[in-house]
Amino acid sequence: MATSTAARAAPPSLALPGQLLGPASKYQPGPGTHVHESHLYSSLLGTVHVTQPAKAPGPAKRLTKITPAPAPAELPTISVVRTAPGKHREVLPEVGNIVLCRVIRITPRQAVVAILVCGDTVLDAEWQGLIRVQDVRATEKDRVKIYESFRPGDIVRAEVISLGDQANYYLSTARNELGVILATSESGNTMYPVSWKEFRDPETGLEELRKVAKPF
Repeated sequence: MATSTAARAAPPSLALPGQLLGPASKYQPGPGTHVHESHLYSSLLGTVHVTQPAKAPGPAKRLTKITPAPAPAELPTISVVRTAPGKHREVLPEVGNIVLCRVIRITPRQAVVAILVCGDTVLDAEWQGLIRVQDVRATEKDRVKIYESFRPGDIVRAEVISLGDQANYYLSTARNELGVILATSESGNTMYPVSWKEFRDPETGLEELRKVAKPF
């Protein structure tokens, strides 16, 4: 199951709100995180930090007496820190950049998104982008429906294909590794991908259509 696979993986370097960070059996929750059903999730957009606990001293040998071993070491603490303005130069998306964005609204012809991350950099400001219906998939473009590809609140990995007009960047998800990477069901649960076209709610078992970014 994709959820358990993600739980075993190393934490991401950048986290989005609601993104899975790891199991509570492996990490302690720190600032910017929350626990849900024995897993830790990010509560905000920022960089992920894992703090290792101080090593406890081992058994101390004194003459013929060995003191008891200390209690098991504490788990590492995982936290998410919002990137502070002014700590890096302002980054503007450029053609060819891979970006992470959040869907704001959809129309029959396009999805309007807010660009949050460009490459490995969390942006100081949100830039608006458009994923037009012809840029969703590389094949069967005439059969694409925006409402079957994206929903407001989805987190999408996309490529900048044009600087567009003065108000919007034009983005594309027409590659296998591009598309929705994080989606919440109508019931409010974080879903996991089951195919190139569907996410599944782990609690209700219901599936919802999306343009999925490389599900496996």
